[in-house]
Amino acid sequence: MTALAEHDSATAARILAAARELVLKRGVKGLTVAEIAERAHVGKGTAYLYWPTKEDLLFGLVAREFLAVLDGEIDATAADADLCRPHRLCPQLLQRALANPFMRALQIGDTDLLGVLAQHPRSMELLDLVGSAALMYTVLPVWRRYRLVRTDWPLDEQAYALQALMTGFLAAATRPQALRSVTVDAPNQVLAAAVTALLGPDQAGPDEVRAAAGEGLRLLGERRKAVLALITPNQETT
Repeated sequence: MTALAEHDSATAARILAAARELVLKRGVKGLTVAEIAERAHVGKGTAYLYWPTKEDLLFGLVAREFLAVLDGEIDATAADADLCRPHRLCPQLLQRALANPFMRALQIGDTDLLGVLAQHPRSMELLDLVGSAALMYTVLPVWRRYRLVRTDWPLDEQAYALQALMTGFLAAATRPQALRSVTVDAPNQVLAAAVTALLGPDQAGPDEVRAAAGEGLRLLGERRKAVLALITPNQETT
């Protein structure tokens, strides 16, 4: 099992906390390892013991934020299989993405906060693994298999439409000026209705929902392992 540095080291955890505080306060641009180390009350060389470069440290910070969101989704679905239903999962994923400043920033390409990390290849790989749109494509075949969505539509076209819907709602939430003439009191409810209108009402029974949740959790676990590999590329994950 891959162990993240902060799990075994209070010093590493303090460095990450300092980096998070500084990035949220002033953004990535111009931020140095020396400033992070000073905020964490350690020497600069100590930070380099855990992260060879500033890029490794800051990307590791962002990836951990995605990992925390993913863990929250895994825990919630494990506790309540019904959360895997499309009209519940889509709004929940979007809400989690919006609530986390780093996940939100990466998904909208916020260079003010993330600087070069906003378009960095490792960041794009992270989005391809656990961005909201990517997770939709991951679970869509499961939904189709267990009668949670319509199947009279080619998978790729259905996935494209669903990702476009999620991207549109994300844009509406982060750039409200684009929809100045239209406002709603409960956008999550609107998204839930839009997902049902797009994918059709689910026809799954309780056993199918539990099976879909179990398979979805397995897939999310695989994505979690892949994120860990991005954070600790030189370690084996099991």
